[in-house]
Order: sequence, then C-alpha cells, then structure tokens
Amino acid sequence: MDGSRAPARSRRILLPLSAAACAAALLAGCSTSHTAASPAPSTASSAAPAPAAAGDLQAAYEKVVKDVLPSVVQITTGEGLGSGVVYDDKGHVVTNAHVVGDATSFKVTLATGGDAVGARLVSSYPEQDLAVVQLDSVPKNVKPATLGDSAKVEVGQIVLAMGNPLGLSSSVTQGIVSAVGRTVSEGRGGGGTGATISNMVQTSAAINPGNSGGALVNLAGQVIGIPTLAATDPELGQGAAPGIGFAIPAATVRTIAGQIVKSGKVTDSGRAALGITARTIIGQDFAPAGVAIVSVTRGGAADKAGLKAGDIITRVGKSPITTMQSLTEALAALKPGDRADVTYDRDGSEHTANVTLGEM
Repeated sequence: MDGSRAPARSRRILLPLSAAACAAALLAGCSTSHTAASPAPSTASSAAPAPAAAGDLQAAYEKVVKDVLPSVVQITTGEGLGSGVVYDDKGHVVTNAHVVGDATSFKVTLATGGDAVGARLVSSYPEQDLAVVQLDSVPKNVKPATLGDSAKVEVGQIVLAMGNPLGLSSSVTQGIVSAVGRTVSEGRGGGGTGATISNMVQTSAAINPGNSGGALVNLAGQVIGIPTLAATDPELGQGAAPGIGFAIPAATVRTIAGQIVKSGKVTDSGRAALGITARTIIGQDFAPAGVAIVSVTRGGAADKAGLKAGDIITRVGKSPITTMQSLTEALAALKPGDRADVTYDRDGSEHTANVTLGEM
C-alpha cells in the first residue's frame, strides 16, 4: 500500500464502505471477543444446479453442511476468536489477518470435536486481510476444504456461511450472492488492517462477529470466499445493516495462501503500486482535495514517470482522487504492468503522466 500502515488490532472493526458500495454504511470485521507441500485445495466449477423441489433443496443444504463444516475451525487468540478454513492435509489453516491480529500462537478447535490443538502463525498479509496458521499436530480427522472458482460465482446463487459467530461454534447461515466484483476498504481503527480488497463477493447470508475467516460455500460444497466484513449502518447507531456482508473471493485466497504455504510469505501480490508514500490533503473548504506525494521510491513507477515529492495526485485514469482511500481503491482495480494516466498538480499547474504501474 502506498501509505503508511498502522498497527492492528482489536477484535472488532468499524470500516467505511468503498465508493462501489453504499456511502452511508460502515463495515465491521467479523472476529469477536470471548464473550459469548501437500496439494492445495482442488478447483472445480462453482456453479451448482438448482434443486427441483423443496425437499431436494433441504437435502442439498444438509449434504453441503455435512461435507464442508468439518473443514471450518474456531481460532482462539488471547484477545478473541474467529474462524478459519482447513487449507490442506498438512494442517495449514487460512483465516483473516484481523483474526490473528498481533498473535503468533493460537488454539484451534475442529468442528468435529476433540481438544483444542495448538497452532502457530506462518504469515499474515494485512494488505489483503489474509493469514495462514499451521496446526502443531494434525488430527487424523482433519478435512481440507475444496476451493471453488470464484470467477464463476453468479448473482442469485444460493450460499451458506459457516463459522463461529459470537462464539457459537459450527454455525451456518443461508443467503444468496447479492453482487460480485465489489471493491471494499477496511478502516484502520479498532483492529482493522486498512486493506482495500477487490472483487469481493457480497452476500445476504448473515455475517456476524466471529464469522471472520470462515467459509462462504455454494451448493456444490465448494468454498467460494472467506467471510470478512459485515456492513453496519450509522443511522442505526452502528448496528448491523441486515443482509450486507462481504467475502474475499476464493481466487484471492488461493493466490495469497498458496504463496504463504509454499514460501512462508507473499512473494507476488498481484497488486498495483505507484511506488510512493503519500498523505491526504485538505482544501480551502476543509474537504479532502487530493493525495500529496511525501516521497518517491527510487526506480519505482512514479519515479520513472517523473512524479516528485510535493506533487498532488488528483486523478488516476477516470477515477477522481481525493483521499488515500480513493487512491488505494483506484489502484486495486489495476494490475502491475498496467499503464494509467495519473493527473497531478505541481506548483499550481495541472499535469498528466502515463505511468507503468509497479507491484506492491
């Protein structure tokens, strides 16, 4: 990310929606407090045929729950708990970065029961709000999940959300895919990672505190996303906005978790970057007016295009830039190697540079 990254984490997050969603809502991470290499997962089509009758639909639900719920675990840290999904038969579990927070050791409870198993952090990647932990010992009944093809997810598709909301282990909620391709930004306060995540799956399945890191599953028994954020409404006193939740798509999970399992870290983020540090500036009307470059990475994308410290970025492509969040969201829609026109103000004059984007 081009701005400085603040440390996370408490067990709850309040997060602003991106411009692609409702500006009046906020988002909340779904971890909660205590109150209440082996082959990676296989890929298959995410499309599931609709059952012909109510009895068939109920049978489909029951089969999916029976098949997938054993792959969903509860992760407990010293500060709270969340959910995770078994990634492979070596005991790797993928979850949200905001679930693990600053912790490096955990207790993991399988849905199939038994004593909690110790686990350690392999790596956390807050920029995409994903992390991988590994069980200290792998129980015989551990069951890796199957990741579906999130590119084939369609609006209206029936999905189930599985996790441990409010500490109620192995809970399941039902809904549909409400939208795809959402770009959503987390806040940094209250434990948020500040991540801006593209191509998120929006769902009406209930996502509550403790669901973070769990599984969003289609009726073919494939995990199509990791539930991460739930919307809250300022007009409801930050209460839940029913039926608006977001999941990190399986494609992103596979890319990030796969690299962590293989290399112990993310080696290829696939995220575009300008190669700058920057800050939001305020105009004469006290409203955000652009992003001022504080420093430019030598040899980076901005440096090669002639941008300098003190320049104020006001547009990337067709996207107006008023804040660091809007800049991050604009870059989230692009990839390393893409070319983008960056409009900026230098000493009161407007300029445009065609920038070949680098990688975060």
